[in-house]
Amino acid sequence: MSTVSIGSLQHHSLRENPKYSPKSKAFKPGSLNCSPQTQTLTKLFFHSRRFCNFRAPKHSHVVVKAASTAETAVVQTFESAELFFKETFPLKRTETSVKGERNEVHKKLKIVEGKIFVRLDQVKNSQIWQLTVGCNLPGKWILHWGVSYVDDVGSEWDQPPTQMRPPDSIPIKDYAIETPMKKSSSSGEDGFYEVKIDLSPNSAIAAINFVLKDDETGAWYQHRGRDFKVPLVDYVQGDQPDSNIAEAKRGFSIWPGAFGPLSSLILKGEASATTGPDNSTNSRDRKQESRSLEKFYDEQPIAKQVSVDNSVTVSVRKCPETAKNHLHVETDLPGDVVIHWGVCLDGAKKWEIPAAPYPPETIAFKGKALRTRLQPKEGGDGCWGSFTVEEGLEGFLFVLKLNENTWLNCMGNDFYIPLSSSSLSARSTQSLSEGTQIPEKNAKENQEGSLSKYTNGIIKEIRNLVGDISSEKSQKIKSKEAQESILQEIEKLAAEAYSIFRSSVPTFTEEAVVESKEQISPVKICSGTGTGFEILCQGFNWESHKSGRWYMELIEKTAELSSIGFTVLWLPPPTESISPEGYMPRDLYNLNSRYGNIDQLKEVVKKFHEVGIKVLGDAVLNHRCAHYKNQNGIWNIYGGRLNWDDRAVVADDPHFQGRGNKSSGDNFHAAPNIDHSQEFVRKDLKEWLCWLRKEIGYDGWRLDFVRGFWGGYVKDYIDVSEPSFAVGEYWDSLSYTYGEMDHNQDAHRQRIIDWINATNGTAGAFDVTTKGILHATLERCEYWRLSDSKGKPPGVVGWWPSRAVTFIENHDTGSTQGHWRFPRGKEMQGYAYILTHPGTPTVFFDHIFSHYRSEIEALISIRNRNKIHCRSIIKITKAERDVYAAIIDEKVAVKIGPGHYEPPSGQQKWSSACEGKDYKVWESSS
Repeated sequence: MSTVSIGSLQHHSLRENPKYSPKSKAFKPGSLNCSPQTQTLTKLFFHSRRFCNFRAPKHSHVVVKAASTAETAVVQTFESAELFFKETFPLKRTETSVKGERNEVHKKLKIVEGKIFVRLDQVKNSQIWQLTVGCNLPGKWILHWGVSYVDDVGSEWDQPPTQMRPPDSIPIKDYAIETPMKKSSSSGEDGFYEVKIDLSPNSAIAAINFVLKDDETGAWYQHRGRDFKVPLVDYVQGDQPDSNIAEAKRGFSIWPGAFGPLSSLILKGEASATTGPDNSTNSRDRKQESRSLEKFYDEQPIAKQVSVDNSVTVSVRKCPETAKNHLHVETDLPGDVVIHWGVCLDGAKKWEIPAAPYPPETIAFKGKALRTRLQPKEGGDGCWGSFTVEEGLEGFLFVLKLNENTWLNCMGNDFYIPLSSSSLSARSTQSLSEGTQIPEKNAKENQEGSLSKYTNGIIKEIRNLVGDISSEKSQKIKSKEAQESILQEIEKLAAEAYSIFRSSVPTFTEEAVVESKEQISPVKICSGTGTGFEILCQGFNWESHKSGRWYMELIEKTAELSSIGFTVLWLPPPTESISPEGYMPRDLYNLNSRYGNIDQLKEVVKKFHEVGIKVLGDAVLNHRCAHYKNQNGIWNIYGGRLNWDDRAVVADDPHFQGRGNKSSGDNFHAAPNIDHSQEFVRKDLKEWLCWLRKEIGYDGWRLDFVRGFWGGYVKDYIDVSEPSFAVGEYWDSLSYTYGEMDHNQDAHRQRIIDWINATNGTAGAFDVTTKGILHATLERCEYWRLSDSKGKPPGVVGWWPSRAVTFIENHDTGSTQGHWRFPRGKEMQGYAYILTHPGTPTVFFDHIFSHYRSEIEALISIRNRNKIHCRSIIKITKAERDVYAAIIDEKVAVKIGPGHYEPPSGQQKWSSACEGKDYKVWESSS
């Protein structure tokens, strides 16, 4: 399910995604069997869809002639004019406090420079040694650490012995420990936090590995993306660069780790690196008898990135005499601020340059916007600007520019200021439908209060979860296959990289998710990947409910779908729902829906099992429609077997007056959002999912609107229900600049990967990034977009292919909804891409039973014949304006686009396997 994102423009501008509008299940207002209030909200959502599909104008990069002196506006203040609009928008930016930079820009920054200390010392009058790790930066610091044993290979982490763990330590699965750093009682420095770890000189521990985590912000501290390593013997096995050992200090060195560049803390300074007195470095031939601990002390200066809170206030008055609009923009941003602005004539928000006159210091920019330097306030605390525009305009658009690299907008979108009563009314309606309007005085207070309360509760729950799943690991020599080692590293990354609020630095790197080079046999089945060879079929479209017997119609197609080569079928939502499509569920245990009754559902699952196809249930866990009103006339009381009250509804959606906690995700405002932090809610949902598995026979889940709640709850549900495959719909907006899709979509795919990380990799996610990039590629004939800066696929499939579920169309984007329809006539290029590439491909029902069927069958046959799977290795061989080509597993070559390409000739012989309009696929005959 998707939803139309039409909210307060403090948070989500209507430019968020012109093509992919992430929240809408279209249902006819008035046709639903629900309360009048619910129908009112339904109408708002239904009619708001028309505002979503627009694209901002394209901008060239030629600066045109500046406004002449004659055109300079005379600034007027209409004190007697009626105040038409006024709102304060919060501005978030990040600065780094660094020594020596004390200019105007940094005056208001909190000083957060500090040091990390590492000390090895012998406890007085004892044979015990003690390692102390400390930090004097403000924050809630956690030491994330583990040990390496003498006979371990490489840089593998292990949990330390129980007696070695300081109080309040929490095990992280079976490879690490997290210990909170406590305020030092012995240090003379204020705010110095430390952890002390006792060491026995006779133990089998070769080294201690650690990284630091600020639990308040989710930031990680490493040395240039590497783990800290403190060797406790004169060598650690493994081929490491000589410069990584600091033997002059007998121990402190930086060695490569598994995590990659996760830190949003800036390290200033380098660890020294010298060799031993004999000019030797690590050697496998050294004997353990050479061990001898010596005291050492080392420190590293750091500077922490901090979020700076500013705001911009915009007020609009209408001149009673001329009817012109006078806007006053005021901000507390320091330094020289340029406002990049324009107007729009209608609801499409297309940027236009208004008629002169303009304020002083205004230049035209690329024929579509103006740039004006804001005037400093008296006293120098911020700046302001005044603008006069003609009547009859719909809105005023702007973004703020601090310097060439720093632009501030409204939560990723342009600021939009309504200039007419109709646009103001529409804006109010949108704020009601989203429920995200923040009162001017309380915006900052609400945000900070939400942050601290939510963070403390979720951190506690994360620790409980990881404590439950932890286990003691043998300290004996470990021998692992290469594939297991890689998968273990991925698990480490999934556990480590996710924080409650992700940092702006990507937590996944190319190196961190390198997959196995060759899959000789299917990997062990897990819910995040299935067998690895899955091909998914979406078994319905937006109109399938209308026949009233969809399950029976599918039964007639079981043999047909099996013969095509599908291994998994995704069925529509099975529960009773106030919307006929099933995405507004009410009684979860009532499985008599518009698609058929419960007996027919059991029968269709049984028939597909007979032909070897597994079946996914569409589970809507984010929201649930109520049965009864509360005393205030709000629909938030439930009936049926799960007769919850308003404690099951999140507290931060004003439409439904929930008494639960604040939401752990984005709210879907057409129905009450469920509070998954409530124990009774999770217990009931676990029982329901297990009942569906047993009673109906579902093999796995397609999880609807997972943006609405924390991925850790998804892990909880998957662990209990044990599906063979699970995939979440994390539908998010891609990045655009003035209407053109950005080439770099790393932030977009990072958000999807963050969610997968939160589930500990127990679920895959639909690769919305890849779909969006394919749109731009095919619409504009820009096939260079299909290779990122490192020569990898630019979607989720390029970073974590085993968890990427690729698709080009579904019931929301295509069918009769058509929210984000794939470029017409180019569908087979899209299927040639996803059916030959790694990841788990999904084929839309409408395309199977169309003129594309024979071509889709041919591509599926090639995939199965060559055993291409979710971890297959891809080598992009060409990504130019009119052609893209790649070789997968050295078995299959594919090209899409009108340009020419032939696979390289040599020992490997290639033969054409199938082709169609602007695509071709070859198979290796060697």
